[in-house]
Amino acid sequence: MNQRNMALYLAVFFMGLSLINLAVTGSGLFTLILFLGLSFVGFYDITQEKKAILKNYPIIGHLRYLFEYIRPEIRQYFIESNTESTPFSRNQRSLVYQRSKEQIDKVPFGSQLDFKKDGYAWLTHSLKPSSLSTHDFRISIGGPACQNPYHASVFNISALSFGAISSKAIESLNRGAAKGHFYQDTGEGGISPYHLKGGDLVWEIGSGYFGCRDESGLFSKEKFSSIATLDEVKMVEIKLSQGAKPGHGGILPGKKVSNEIAKARDVKPFEDCISPAKHQAFSNPIELLQFIQELRDISNGKPVGIKLCIGKINEWFSIVKAMLKAGITPDFIVIDGAEGGTGAAPLEFIDHVGMSVRDAIHLVHNSLIGVQLRDRIKLGCAGKVISAFDICYMLALGADWCNSARGFMFSLGCIQSMSCHTDKCPTGIATQDPLRQEGLSITDKEERVFHYHQNTLIALKELIEASGLTSLSEITKDLIFEKNGDSVQSLNEKYPTLEPGSLLTGKVSSLPSWWRLNWEKASEEQFL
Repeated sequence: MNQRNMALYLAVFFMGLSLINLAVTGSGLFTLILFLGLSFVGFYDITQEKKAILKNYPIIGHLRYLFEYIRPEIRQYFIESNTESTPFSRNQRSLVYQRSKEQIDKVPFGSQLDFKKDGYAWLTHSLKPSSLSTHDFRISIGGPACQNPYHASVFNISALSFGAISSKAIESLNRGAAKGHFYQDTGEGGISPYHLKGGDLVWEIGSGYFGCRDESGLFSKEKFSSIATLDEVKMVEIKLSQGAKPGHGGILPGKKVSNEIAKARDVKPFEDCISPAKHQAFSNPIELLQFIQELRDISNGKPVGIKLCIGKINEWFSIVKAMLKAGITPDFIVIDGAEGGTGAAPLEFIDHVGMSVRDAIHLVHNSLIGVQLRDRIKLGCAGKVISAFDICYMLALGADWCNSARGFMFSLGCIQSMSCHTDKCPTGIATQDPLRQEGLSITDKEERVFHYHQNTLIALKELIEASGLTSLSEITKDLIFEKNGDSVQSLNEKYPTLEPGSLLTGKVSSLPSWWRLNWEKASEEQFL
């Protein structure tokens, strides 16, 4: 007897015993039905042609698919360590849960991190700590051409589109942002009624121009103006690319495009909603800056900026050169690191496309210093920012503020089930299934969003005080050190700063060769 038929024969054998038992004693109907069902499964397994495991191991082969299905849960709850990151460690998730629920976020008995591991980073403290009066850290965003600058929190909600996450999640985030006076980035999915619950908005405009498009899918000035001038919209962000899938378009299947989502995106319901891989409103760096100026004028002088994941270095340098030639600068730039991941994408894009947020901030910050434009443009960043130390690290590298998407998803109750793309999110966050959304209480979740933001900024205040600083602007690369082999180095050594104006004067001999080559290659007239 081979393994292919063993399980089937056993099912039939026990079904026969059940029949005999039923005939003799009058009981055992349930057992009979069970083994009858197993027999049918076994017959199906040995006759189907798609799965070799089921054909060779009928009935019991299904255990393999069962264990594969629950593997993420088994790993998360029973196997992974507290510090293992997949992509966020249990310690990171627990920190958000505790702060959002106003629970004790202190850790006993010392760190679980390996201090000898390369990349271990720490903030240098002072023997003369300071004392700050507030944790409400804010920055003013708006360049010389901006008539209505926005005073933003240093920590905000990164792009999460209605459609990618549920209406209840959108509303909870917005209400929490309103209570904490920080902003919610709409993502490129347009502005829904759930975004208009009192919170500040950064309206993200992607290549699909959702909410501001004509019938052919091209940008519409009239529709843009009607939304951009809303009081809730504080800034406008043109998305050039995103960390999860830079250089890649997207599609929301028609079955997920409900009437509400269609109205927010200004598309037809129950038809595939396409996000092209590139914009149609501009085709070169000069036109991009002219588009920025146009949007700033139409929105009554509100800050307008760009969001991108850095790809080809010369293309970024092309934008910088275009700023110099056109005399137009964005009010802000948000750097989306390749670590970003709320948007589902092919594995190759998630793992191997785009620059990490740390390297990207260093590049953008330095290149703007090199052309003496850094004081005109504010820099935001996003990419696995969870804790106050994460914020400190990014500010030290040159960012002015930080955004977080998955951090605020954790505050809503996300359990990192990795099912965002399946519409089967167990917490009701990343799904449009109304039944799955039932368990998501807006009144509870808005409080958790608010508390996570507040307690993270309180922790940031304590870190700054421990370092003896009196403001965010004093956070520099000299304050953070990293383990590097048998030695340590400051971020200033790892990420050296350019001399102001050095790209203009040609004094770039100290730069890496790839900097020089890409700067020389870049043209303000085209994306090469």
